[in-house]
Amino acid sequence: MRWDVHNHAVPREAVELLRGADGYPIAVEGDFLEADRVRAELTPLFLEPEAKLGQLGRAGLDAAVVSVSPALLAYEVDEERGAALCRAVNGGLADFCQYEPSRLRWLAHVPLQAPEAAARLLAEAAGEGAVGAQIGSSVAGTPLADAGLDPFWSAAEELGVPLMVHPAYNNPHPGLEGYHLQNAIGNQLETTIAAERLIVTGVLDRHPGLRLLLVHAGGYVPWQGGRLRHAATVRAELADSPPDPHAYFGRIAVDTITHDPAALRFLVERVGGENVAMGTDLPFDMATPEPVAALSQAVGAETARRIMEETPRSVFGL
Repeated sequence: MRWDVHNHAVPREAVELLRGADGYPIAVEGDFLEADRVRAELTPLFLEPEAKLGQLGRAGLDAAVVSVSPALLAYEVDEERGAALCRAVNGGLADFCQYEPSRLRWLAHVPLQAPEAAARLLAEAAGEGAVGAQIGSSVAGTPLADAGLDPFWSAAEELGVPLMVHPAYNNPHPGLEGYHLQNAIGNQLETTIAAERLIVTGVLDRHPGLRLLLVHAGGYVPWQGGRLRHAATVRAELADSPPDPHAYFGRIAVDTITHDPAALRFLVERVGGENVAMGTDLPFDMATPEPVAALSQAVGAETARRIMEETPRSVFGL
């Protein structure tokens, strides 16, 4: 079965909560959702499992691990509101995937702004069928490595579930203003910052059972890890950091979203096909238009099969 591990949904339960609640940085007006530079029409591709499976079929895929749109992370709100939204998302995604559980699995939403609550909700969601969790690349601007998340990291280790790190709360930068560059450049930058800070601060070493999936081909980590490795040999600031960020592949996996066959070919060569899983970003407009054809063009049919079938099963225990 060909899996897509980076695919978004917006469960109706969360939409109804947001329509009637205050204090959230998210607006639902009619059929549109707005939050954090995102304005998305809530089409059936977000809301309906039948439409989701139809779109997957047209893309040449059979199944998906679905996660909520990052617009619903809402790490700015208090613990009570955050937990309420997470429970609405998780219950909604569980119901969504019950439509055809052999082809639809889901990632939990947790309130990272409250690490102990995030740990509890992760365990609760895992008990209800979640195969992992999606987390933002920062906690409303606070780097993951500096957000006091040890209870949550420990819970993910103990439960044996991976965490998909998705860019969110991108830092402002004058060079990224306009032209959709906060997405085209900024998303990859935020992923790189999150992952490399988890490495250099020792979080991944303190939590050796922690496993991550980095979307959008891992940001710039697979391409520029050598620069961080070199810096550790010449800069006193990195004297206590791990010597080689590439050593964490095996615990770190990435998806296939490069929008360039040559780059995808190099990605698989650099980190190994066992650490690359098919991802599309559907149903957003930045999704890979023909994901199966792009992957097959880049790496050939057999490697493509492993990336669509074997790596997703390995990462998420499908």
